Amino acid sequence: MTMINAFNAAAADQVSETDRALIARRERLLGPAYRLFYANPVHFVRGEGVWLYDPDGNAYLDVYNNVASVGHCHPHVVAALARQSAILNTHTRYITDGILDYAERLLATFPAAIGNVMFTCTGSEANDLAYRAARAFTGGTGFIVTSLAYHGVTVAISEMSPSLGSGITLGPNIRTVPAPDLYRSGGADVGETLAAHVRGAIADMALHGIKPAALLVDTIFSSDGVFADPAGFLKPAAAAIREAGGLFIADEVQPGFGRTGEGMWGFARHGLVPDMVTMGKPMGNGHPVAGMAARPDILESFGRTTRYFNTFGGNPVSCAVGMAVLDVIESENLIANAKAVGRHMLEGLRMLAERHELIGDVRGTGLFIGVELVTDRLTRAPATDATSNLVNGLREKRILISAAGPHANVLKIRPPLVFSRDNADLFLTAMDDVLGAIAHRR
Repeated sequence: MTMINAFNAAAADQVSETDRALIARRERLLGPAYRLFYANPVHFVRGEGVWLYDPDGNAYLDVYNNVASVGHCHPHVVAALARQSAILNTHTRYITDGILDYAERLLATFPAAIGNVMFTCTGSEANDLAYRAARAFTGGTGFIVTSLAYHGVTVAISEMSPSLGSGITLGPNIRTVPAPDLYRSGGADVGETLAAHVRGAIADMALHGIKPAALLVDTIFSSDGVFADPAGFLKPAAAAIREAGGLFIADEVQPGFGRTGEGMWGFARHGLVPDMVTMGKPMGNGHPVAGMAARPDILESFGRTTRYFNTFGGNPVSCAVGMAVLDVIESENLIANAKAVGRHMLEGLRMLAERHELIGDVRGTGLFIGVELVTDRLTRAPATDATSNLVNGLREKRILISAAGPHANVLKIRPPLVFSRDNADLFLTAMDDVLGAIAHRR
């Protein structure tokens, strides 16, 4: 069975004959491992700002895509890409100015202790590089991740990405810990609980003769279900891994570049300084540029024994694109916009929760929000089927959204940073309508 029915097979008969032919061609040419969103998949030919357009010119509101972080096809970013492509593009083993200018500007957004940056093409590569550097620096091989984490698709990183599914076997030196779920915490301190789980994982490693290398977390816990609060809860866990001689690696591929509305990086909300930071997706607004920033002593240790080279990582075009993204974030005040529009969205969602019993919890920060749907607010039983119906119902209203969490019952809301209050109101109105229809059917 293809994944055109990723959420609800019952709606698959809505797929047009043209798109059925394209799906069949896709499977024939690309193989079965690729997946499509929605029971009725979407076919796009153009993007602009917060909108994606199908072949008939219909506009779809993008409430999900953090890759085009500053908006689809932003003209400033497109111009920078075209301009540099017409001048020079080569690898990092020649001296060029662009990579140095970009590195200086990017590092200026980090705490002073993070003094070096290395460039890759994808977040997967960035996490793989952090994995290698952590092993070289600590002499350890053990890594701790959350129970539904996603960190990438290289062999090493896929083995610490349990969200990839049952076909993935975690590496023997990988330990998982539960995500810090405030909604289901029973009033316990989620920071101390997370730290206790990390210490338990470290103890289990010791029983098996494994030396810990690092704790690697996505600082918004996006695949686990979006957990942002209370700010500061990551500090005890970071202290626990450091006490054991390991490093704390902040995966900022999803929460980074202003998305939380409280600064450039998700880890900053927790009042700590990571040992390494990985970046990707929004870094290039869709162009494949990513990176890993670190304390200089970590990379000195790594570089002393390892020759690193990435043909395309840090090339002049990618660096020009990355610089243009920073231009837009600053000139359009997108961090402040994420904070203001995110607050408006949270308020609107909480108002919807007063009318719709399916909404059990609304959480998040800035323009990264999770909405957990439950069949019963007392038992908090996950409403997986209703979430599927909501996601597909919104798609039929040309609103793009997706779901996350261990039961696929948490809406993952992360629109481009240029999302406006009017865009948010359009989404909230559509969500209200679809939730009402679902309740009526029940």
